[in-house]
Amino acid sequence: MTGSTLWDLVVWRAERTPGATALIQGAEAARDERRIAFGALRERAERVAAGLSARGVRPGSRVVWQLPTRIETVLVSLALARLGAVQSPVLPGYRDHELGQVLRRTRAAFVLVPGRHRGVDHSATARRLARELPAPPAVIEAYAPLPDGDPTTLPAPPTDPDAARWIYWTSGTTAAPRGVLHTDRSLRTAGGHLAAALRLNASDVGSMAFPYAHVAGPDYTVMLLLLGIPAVLLEHFALPAALAPYRRHRVTVAGGATAFYTLFLAEQRKLPPGQRLLADLRLLAGGGAPKPPALYHEVVAELGCQLTHGYALTEAPMVTMGDPHDRAELLATTDGRPPAGTEISIAPGTGEILLRGPVVCRGYLDEPAPFDADGFLRTGDLGRLTPTGHLVVTGRLKDIIIRKGENVSAREVEDLLYRHPDIADAAVIGLPDAARGELVCAVVEQPPGAEALTLDAVTAHLLAQGLARHKLPERLEVLPALPRGATLRKVLKQELRERFGGTERAAGAADPASG
Repeated sequence: MTGSTLWDLVVWRAERTPGATALIQGAEAARDERRIAFGALRERAERVAAGLSARGVRPGSRVVWQLPTRIETVLVSLALARLGAVQSPVLPGYRDHELGQVLRRTRAAFVLVPGRHRGVDHSATARRLARELPAPPAVIEAYAPLPDGDPTTLPAPPTDPDAARWIYWTSGTTAAPRGVLHTDRSLRTAGGHLAAALRLNASDVGSMAFPYAHVAGPDYTVMLLLLGIPAVLLEHFALPAALAPYRRHRVTVAGGATAFYTLFLAEQRKLPPGQRLLADLRLLAGGGAPKPPALYHEVVAELGCQLTHGYALTEAPMVTMGDPHDRAELLATTDGRPPAGTEISIAPGTGEILLRGPVVCRGYLDEPAPFDADGFLRTGDLGRLTPTGHLVVTGRLKDIIIRKGENVSAREVEDLLYRHPDIADAAVIGLPDAARGELVCAVVEQPPGAEALTLDAVTAHLLAQGLARHKLPERLEVLPALPRGATLRKVLKQELRERFGGTERAAGAADPASG
């Protein structure tokens, strides 16, 4: 299958195990669930492709789709892959500002929406935004019902796996979102690396609790097609409601990002000692946000499963992943090793992670490519490689706080804060300060029933953990919940900087380096 398109992989799997379950639409009540086999996945995707073709979608047509995590969404995406259209998935949570930018910048000919979904009339929004454009895209309600047609009318499938037919969007938390250009080859390679890294087998049952419009959507789909295993889709992930389909279908592999691990842990801690939250779960796997080393040990001890964490970004959907067979210390403190073909270089002087290989995107839509002279992608992330070849991600370039000329790693302080029993999660940010350049501010979220925190208690905890005095927070803010993105629930630090950057620092906060 090397060098083939995503659609070739769909055909390959359908021919081998046509009756095996591919996707299960999970629901709290069993009567509300649906499923589709690999053979039907191919057949229905071709009918949807024919229906879209009858509406004017052609090879190379630019199609924006904003659809939730449903079987129908997978069918739409595969149908567009069958047609050879250029598809640009948009997160369901995007509204006028973000969707308008995507439509303008892609110059889309079509936009597919779910109609009214979760109280939002996406059709009305898309039509209103379309009217504002010089060449308004056609708005298609994808679920009313799915487009349908005769597959014999279809053109030949695409054959070039290196054509940029996918446009994914970065989060845009600090600037306008960037359109990341991917190919069938880059997405297929990433999914193949994920399948190999997790060491899954034919008896495994996966799950997708994240938005399918995220770049992890095709990543995970490729893994399912390669292995021939099913996954439970959740249109909206919330606990404890999601536990019913996980238990019903005996999900063995779950995850998404660090926030998902902590949500499962919180539910586990509500149960009597010795009772497992998910009896069949053997592996939590994810990435997309930092993982405190202490969290690894909590998951293994309390949830009774393995935890593997990796490093990825929209521009490279699978860079490293922890090996389930690795030593506990490596799984706790690193982000895994890169697969063959993926090169990681650490820029001298800055420690920035540079990437090169087939999983890396082609660049950005209508923007300069973020590559250096040797063809390495500049990620903006900081890290180091261990003697064993494992990657340790230490933060973002913008997450280095420069206090009185000394560098303070936000990630280092956050990992130590997480060990405090009265802290559920923490974000450390730098705030402007006339005397220091920047001061260190810890913003924390506390678990239910925890005692109120003080800055003195936090600094005493960090000193006891061996943190250098010049790295101690000078300011503490406690929030009911840290602001998070809708996709992988990453903490939105830019919102915290904007919220607290213009206010006076906490009364009584001392200069820790002066003690």
